[in-house]
Amino acid sequence: MKSIVFLVALGGLALSGCGKKEAKSTSSSTNENYSSGNPVTAPVDYLGALAKAKKNSEKTIDTVGLNQAVQQFNVTEGRYPKDLNELVTEKYLPRLPEAPYGMKIVYDANTGTVKVVPK
Repeated sequence: MKSIVFLVALGGLALSGCGKKEAKSTSSSTNENYSSGNPVTAPVDYLGALAKAKKNSEKTIDTVGLNQAVQQFNVTEGRYPKDLNELVTEKYLPRLPEAPYGMKIVYDANTGTVKVVPK
């Protein structure tokens, strides 16, 4: 009887020591991974991924819309606007879009490019 208990305990220790270990990796600020792989934290992981996707889509939409307005201004006026507010005063845009949280809109009047960058 003692030998059976001893074998079961020895087998349990052997199996618990043979688990697969994952290497920890540092995630950069541009490549964040919101999945921990734990089913308990799945709702939190999902909400984090949604927030990141929303921020990325807002950034893309704002950049594309502003770049199109700048190009229309350039074709019509023959020059790039001095600043983005000129697009509103000349009625190319009804208003300037707000940058996503933690971001800012940067405009280069020499090249006519609009970028959304972190603050």
